[in-house]
Amino acid sequence: MSEIADTPVPVPAAAPGAFSIPAAAAATAPAVPTVHEAYSFACMKCGYGWEQAYAIEHHVDGNGQPFIRYTADGERVPSPLSNPTCLNCGGHIVRIMRAGQVSSVLGMLDQLYHHPVAPGIAGPVPAGENLPRPPKQRRARRGHEGPGPVAPGADGEDRRGKGLGARLRGLFRRS
Repeated sequence: MSEIADTPVPVPAAAPGAFSIPAAAAATAPAVPTVHEAYSFACMKCGYGWEQAYAIEHHVDGNGQPFIRYTADGERVPSPLSNPTCLNCGGHIVRIMRAGQVSSVLGMLDQLYHHPVAPGIAGPVPAGENLPRPPKQRRARRGHEGPGPVAPGADGEDRRGKGLGARLRGLFRRS
């Protein structure tokens, strides 16, 4: 059946391994304009990221109307721009970015969190390699012990004799 006119189209039986397109028609048939594009995707639901390359074929139907066919890895797929689906969770809240965004982030994360292992060295990890740091000692606060308003001069200093600049320097020195 013809996809354009919804009418049956007779197809002659071809020998195995032979093409059903006559040689004269194949020589005059125009090549389909194809564009290759790649996109990066990130799921906003589960955080999964992936990249996919597409071959975008531009066709014209029997009425002269253009239509586009997306193929990925040689298989026809729906347009990734209209309703992308997460490959991990099936969600449809997906951010589309230019190619290379996911791989650059994954490469950066790999550099930050996966330390390279020196080849040829076997044995236990040296002591103290992955020990947590002790908590940082904090300075004790002077004066006021509990929550609530504090009266001026409650920390033992008389602020009346200081000018505005000295009071501001004192505030910034403590923070």
